[in-house]
Amino acid sequence: MEVPRWKRWLSYLTEVHVESAPSEVNPHLYVSMRNGRYQLSTANAIYSYEDLYTNFLYAFRQIDFARLLGREVLLLGLGLGSVPLMLERVFKQDFSYLAVELDPHVIYLANTYALSGLSSPVTTICADAFAYTQQLDETFALICMDIFLDDVIPAAFLTASYLETLRGLLQPGGVLLYNCLYRNPDDKRDTEAFYTNIFQQVFPNATSLDVQGNWILVSDGGVVG
Repeated sequence: MEVPRWKRWLSYLTEVHVESAPSEVNPHLYVSMRNGRYQLSTANAIYSYEDLYTNFLYAFRQIDFARLLGREVLLLGLGLGSVPLMLERVFKQDFSYLAVELDPHVIYLANTYALSGLSSPVTTICADAFAYTQQLDETFALICMDIFLDDVIPAAFLTASYLETLRGLLQPGGVLLYNCLYRNPDDKRDTEAFYTNIFQQVFPNATSLDVQGNWILVSDGGVVG
């Protein structure tokens, strides 16, 4: 969906509200426009910001995509589709996507403001990603884990057993990118503990990327250039 041109121009001066879509999962869910780009936000977090979603933008800049043997990508958490948008338009990658998103309102907003403009095939599944991934029999070259309720990762996704599930969904040479908060002392303590005590135990060759306020945990440091 296109907003009026004047709103796009105004967004370079101030944030412009576009649409609210509160849900049971996200009571304060809304789309706005900033710097000519759609942004999906909740009360305390930015879920998506087109090609300026810097968490994954900075991470993708450091990934050697040529090392990935397949073209299948699993998205856990959809937002407004920043990940497929960036991979297609910024990094010129020809992937196909399976996106698992709990909130139907997020899927509606992504379809309305982002996914319809992409050439890459994106299949969206409205489901609990924890339960859905337990029954998946497909494998993927790239898994992007970006699940938050507001600004909190649900505890079920922070266990070694869940990381083992994701490891089982990776193709040979496949990579998991796991987005964690790293903004304040509590975030830093929790993320460092998760990385050292859990993530690295499941993925011994892992590395972490500091992406300005977040860490992206990478299951195989060999893909980082």
